[in-house]
Amino acid sequence: MSRGDTHPGGVVGIVLAAGGATRFGGGKAVARFRGERLVDRAVATLVAGGCGRVLVVVGALDVGAVRHAILVVNPDWRSGMGSSLRAGLLAARDAEAVVVTLVDQPLIGADAVRRVIGAWLDGAPIAVAAYDGRQAHPVLFGRAAAAELLPTLSGDTGARAFLDTRPDTVVVDCTGTGSPEDVDTVEALRRLGS
Repeated sequence: MSRGDTHPGGVVGIVLAAGGATRFGGGKAVARFRGERLVDRAVATLVAGGCGRVLVVVGALDVGAVRHAILVVNPDWRSGMGSSLRAGLLAARDAEAVVVTLVDQPLIGADAVRRVIGAWLDGAPIAVAAYDGRQAHPVLFGRAAAAELLPTLSGDTGARAFLDTRPDTVVVDCTGTGSPEDVDTVEALRRLGS
């Protein structure tokens, strides 16, 4: 991984886990899926996929200790996911690239992370995973792209509008590496885990 190894920041994973999870009934990040907490599973996926460091952006919930991760508190978590992504990017300013994922997508696999990192190593400034043609997470932003994204983020305004303006975004086929299905309710988590 020569491109990422040239800088002390390398490739940093960011797990967005700050929301209140009201449809879930709260506590989503620490809910168990196949024997492990969602937050631990997301971190393990990023580490296995090649991220040298992982940040977990929290806000509504004290998730406690998370192995192999640094917690980043977003005091403005109520304003929306854009503020959490902003908090994560600010904490990862030394990174050559960041790989962003969500805490509530437990079937995203390490292979998807490896593929978006591979696209970046091949020169893509931005790489977005796609499953059967549907764009989803993980999403990788190289250092320059992350710096350009940062001022566009606020409240609930996330990266989607920014990505829509970037013709240099590389869509990476991750079909067969897992699923980007998210869990918004306890029942959805049970169904996904069965």
